[in-house]
Amino acid sequence: MTAPLIDRLQSLYGAGHAEPVEGLRDDSRFSGREDLREAAVLVAVTDRAEPGVLVIHRPTNMRSHPGQAAFPGGKIDPGESAIEAALREAEEELGIRAADVTVIGASDRYSTGSGYVITPVLAVIPADLPIHPNPHEVADWFEPPFGYILDSANHQVKTGTWNGVTRDYLEILWNGHRIWGVTAGMIANLARRIAWHG
Repeated sequence: MTAPLIDRLQSLYGAGHAEPVEGLRDDSRFSGREDLREAAVLVAVTDRAEPGVLVIHRPTNMRSHPGQAAFPGGKIDPGESAIEAALREAEEELGIRAADVTVIGASDRYSTGSGYVITPVLAVIPADLPIHPNPHEVADWFEPPFGYILDSANHQVKTGTWNGVTRDYLEILWNGHRIWGVTAGMIANLARRIAWHG
């Protein structure tokens, strides 16, 4: 991998996480739970002239979040850190080896209405790393431009009803793919930490 992207992300990550940020998105008020389960996802940025980011579609037959676009990830096992869990899940779901990943750092935890608190882990991977989706966990994957998903102009506010409560959520559309809900919320928070567009 080339140093410029890693150096740029490390610099932006450090500057963006140096101070607290008010008003980050979070869905904990919709959970009604105090015992949130810990999870982590890998925000894997591809080392290209125009960097992308790996996003998966969950299979439609999954019990939770069927068909949704998401970052690879899942529950944190006992004794694991968020970074270790994100790397393990990325290998289980997409065949990405930890040795091929340069971790930049963990970002703001996101509490969900379904009872999880998710830590996104920002990282860089080689541009054309072979991807081997696990069909039990991944129906498909795609790679939108990192700059596109971080651009707040592409974050559309929508309104829906969940468990009888009307609420706002974000939606990001790219090439026929729909990123919304928790994943879009984590992206919006990351966009406030990573000043990609200056």
